[in-house]
Amino acid sequence: MSARSAWRVVPRLKMTQFATLAMDEVPRLADDILREIRREYPHLPVVLNEAGEPMALVGIRRALEVFVQQIAHTEDRPRYHPEVFQEFGRGEGLHGRSLDSLQAIYRLGVRLAWRRLAEIGQLVEIPPPAMYELAEAGFEYLDGLVDQSVRGYAEAAARQAGERLRLQRKLMELLLAEHRTDRTAHPSPDRHPSTRPSGPQHVLEAIAERAARVSWPLPERVAVGVLLRPAREAVAPAVGPDVLLDMETEQPCMVVPEPDAAGRPELLRRAMTGWAGAIGPPVPLLDAAKSLRWAEAAVRLMERGLLPGGEVLFCAEHTEALVLLQPEELINDLARRTLAPLAECGPAHGRRLAETLLAWLETRGGAPEVAARLGVHPQTVRYRLRQIRELWGDEIDDPDRRFELELVLRAQRLRGGISGPRAEGAA
Repeated sequence: MSARSAWRVVPRLKMTQFATLAMDEVPRLADDILREIRREYPHLPVVLNEAGEPMALVGIRRALEVFVQQIAHTEDRPRYHPEVFQEFGRGEGLHGRSLDSLQAIYRLGVRLAWRRLAEIGQLVEIPPPAMYELAEAGFEYLDGLVDQSVRGYAEAAARQAGERLRLQRKLMELLLAEHRTDRTAHPSPDRHPSTRPSGPQHVLEAIAERAARVSWPLPERVAVGVLLRPAREAVAPAVGPDVLLDMETEQPCMVVPEPDAAGRPELLRRAMTGWAGAIGPPVPLLDAAKSLRWAEAAVRLMERGLLPGGEVLFCAEHTEALVLLQPEELINDLARRTLAPLAECGPAHGRRLAETLLAWLETRGGAPEVAARLGVHPQTVRYRLRQIRELWGDEIDDPDRRFELELVLRAQRLRGGISGPRAEGAA
């Protein structure tokens, strides 16, 4: 309080009388404040300290004592005791309550305290200007208590969020691990327990235990997504609290529960605007690693330009590309053997024959149908089909050989090696 403070010109005797009476009143006042708080907020839990005393009562009493001592013995306005009220803020955060409720409790306490202090001031005849100044100091004191509680609340919230993310990553690690599901396998008695294969029920119980720690209801089916960051500092997509999201890796990963639920794909697309990546096919919970493998494969194809980029793809909508482009070495070897007759043709002519052959295999029709698909004249198709029969001979009528040809030609079309169907009448 300043040198011109109305409180500081109160005679020392009256100030001493006020401080003595107020300090004597502190224990009862603290009890009354806590009782009123409990009446207004009946669901507020009572946390006891080591001595079995309510921690809230200790805090209220300590705040009152510090305030009264400082107004009686210092020249400055009363200062709060930070540690106690930071701890209150941490407690609110850890118990899931809001800061609004904590501030309401503080305001209630200050209102009751001021009423009692005003009675004491009247009793010892403290001048009204000094009491007004004391009230102002009391509300400043309250602001300081709130600030410290907010700091404690923020610390608790950050710690809680960090712990949840750590537990969530542990859950995702277990979900995305390869689980042996061979029910006929029996562990050898001489193997260490940690190296024995775990049965599905054992794995499910472990997953359920970790899921419970982050309040994640176990779904029957999941889909796993792999994301490509649009920028290093990109904000995480707002996928919702039920989607497990790990942003700590170079390519963020997420586990989507019940991906077949109505409206889920649309919600995910909106939530991931600006992001790219792939979401694997829906699988049973214990097969999450399989969905992850397909999502990773799709992302690799996106990075090579073989699948559309700049968006989040659903693997279930690109099954043909994933099946035909994934086993690259096998498809290449099959293409080398089955398309060997085209080796004698020039590149451009060989590509036209390959496009015609694929259109014929897909339509199972005659020259008019193939011509409509390719956008060329039927007579051109007839000429090409005669060449195809000359190149492959009777093998072209073998169902297995036709299947192999269609397989490798579709793969080549996906890679851009040959063109797809054109609009009817195109040149």
